[in-house]
Amino acid sequence: MGIQRGHRARPLEWLAERVIFTISLSAIMLILLIFIFVGREALPIFLGRMDSALIQETIPPERMNELDPEELRVYLDLSPRQFAGMDRDTLQMLMEVRQEALEEIPPEQLNDPDAHANTTAWRYLLFPHQWSDYDRPRYIWQPIGNIHKYNIVPLIVGSLKTTLIGLFFAVPISVGAAIYVSQLARPRVREIAKPTIELLSGIPSVVVGFFALLVMASVFQAVFQYETRLNAFVAGIALGFAVIPVVFSIAEDALTSVPRSYTQGALALGSSKWQAAWHIVLPAALPGVFAAVVLGFGRAIGETMIVLMVCSASVMSWSIFDSARSITTTIAAEMAEAVAGGHHYRMLFMLGAVLFAVTFVANLVGDIVIHRLKRKLEGRS
Repeated sequence: MGIQRGHRARPLEWLAERVIFTISLSAIMLILLIFIFVGREALPIFLGRMDSALIQETIPPERMNELDPEELRVYLDLSPRQFAGMDRDTLQMLMEVRQEALEEIPPEQLNDPDAHANTTAWRYLLFPHQWSDYDRPRYIWQPIGNIHKYNIVPLIVGSLKTTLIGLFFAVPISVGAAIYVSQLARPRVREIAKPTIELLSGIPSVVVGFFALLVMASVFQAVFQYETRLNAFVAGIALGFAVIPVVFSIAEDALTSVPRSYTQGALALGSSKWQAAWHIVLPAALPGVFAAVVLGFGRAIGETMIVLMVCSASVMSWSIFDSARSITTTIAAEMAEAVAGGHHYRMLFMLGAVLFAVTFVANLVGDIVIHRLKRKLEGRS
């Protein structure tokens, strides 16, 4: 009698495997669809197909017959599907509306030298510009007003300032705590300290932001005597409290996974517990610790609520005691105000695509460094 294999032998296990596989594949496909959607909405900005100029070229409605269909569609900023669903009268009405909108612009705005600037062009997004109402070229993110200014450099600088401050605060504390808990603490202390630190990850971001807004900002201003109460320094320190449990948990697991024979051998040769932990265990667990720092970076740069509550002014400054605005807070604060399909709407999706690219590159570089550290520890070149 033959032995049954596959789903006939263990139907419940086979069904469970198929369900788990389907759920995993669905999650991957969902994430991929999100990336595709964000990229599609941001594509007009990347390709330079958006025009945010206050004064744009207008074509009289009576000249509509002189334009071929594709030129007319581009002029009216319609998608192929929208254009195909409109008759001649509707298209002519849209041309009349566009011409009337130009005629309603006040004369002082028509004379503004910035009125013809397409601020979604890359030279306005990445480089300083001499705006008519400023005394020198500046980096400005100002999506409201007559002239929409979309320079993304202040947002990138703000994201980096708050993220790096959070990491500089969180990484030494979390790695030091991981070394103490895994190598130096007594079992009773370890049983209390580890879950207590990991419990910080359960505190909502809005609670941390509220505490930073009301308490930390006032205390730090009194101590450091800076002018701006809500700034990148306060936001970064508050952000560190969200990063500490992530880095601690992964780093502690990496340190604990180092064979105990390493520590025992060092102690047998006369090393103290601290010397064994610092010179033996930590270098052996360095790939895991570095992975914890990379994940902490991803947690910090993707945080929204803490930075939004503590500082949200898009100021172009490298000082940590000036206000700042990150990419995530900009998307969260302005998406509800953006008109679907407009240049502001497309810019926010472009920022989301930039944020995804930054985190992807950071994780890729981190993965490469981790593998190199592993090969070095294993004695391979």
